[in-house]
Amino acid sequence: MNYETILVDTRDGVTTVTMNRPQRMNALTGQMIKEIVAVLEGTKQSTDTRVIVLTGAGKGFCGGADLKDPKGPGGLLPDNTPESKRQGLRLGIYPLILGIRNCDVPVIAMMNGDAAAGGCDLALTCDIRIGSERARFMESFARIGLFPGTGGCWFLPRMVGTSKAAEMIFTGDPIGAEEAYQRGLLSQLVPHEQLHERTMTLARRIAAGPPVAIRLAKMVMQRSMDASLETSLELAAASESITLTSEDHREGLAAFLEKRQATFRGR
Repeated sequence: MNYETILVDTRDGVTTVTMNRPQRMNALTGQMIKEIVAVLEGTKQSTDTRVIVLTGAGKGFCGGADLKDPKGPGGLLPDNTPESKRQGLRLGIYPLILGIRNCDVPVIAMMNGDAAAGGCDLALTCDIRIGSERARFMESFARIGLFPGTGGCWFLPRMVGTSKAAEMIFTGDPIGAEEAYQRGLLSQLVPHEQLHERTMTLARRIAAGPPVAIRLAKMVMQRSMDASLETSLELAAASESITLTSEDHREGLAAFLEKRQATFRGR
């Protein structure tokens, strides 16, 4: 497939998606969203991708919605009414947020620079975030009279607590890489020159793991965030019954007993 706004590279089970509009801080357009969603959807039909790495070209990760795109993700429809804007969001950026959230395989955000507004929420949606000292998180919606309508009000309080989330959302002030790491927004903070290597090392390690177990683990973790322990355990029991009867489990157990590296095939 030919892409206009992203670069896609797949190797060793890892598909790297690079938002490729550096002149616009990789701001999201309707076309870019469609292309990223197409990559996410493609993982359902292909076994080549076990992990997705999402990053931005140039100096930034993503500057949010491109407000100059008349058909963009910010609900910029000709009819300037609340219902029109609501529908614009539903049809615009929400398929991307939900696409990452519901993607079968883990999605890693490689944070090479600023993530602002919808770009910040895009990063928060990913399963893992690895950043360099140049990474910043900015819920900057308030600066233009908006609030995080792209998932930030759901993700951020769960990650940094309600007080810090409120401060970030109400002021639009950024937090730098060190604070983001201390607060758990970044799982790893690495020197910028090592960002690609360290991210790909983790991505390849996950890709070499048991695909069925990892996909189920992602699903159970997400559904457990708003479930009781009892409900979560029932979901875990149903999922573990699948992994316990899988070829990957038999291979993993055999490799452990034989003291060798396991080869997982996703079966």
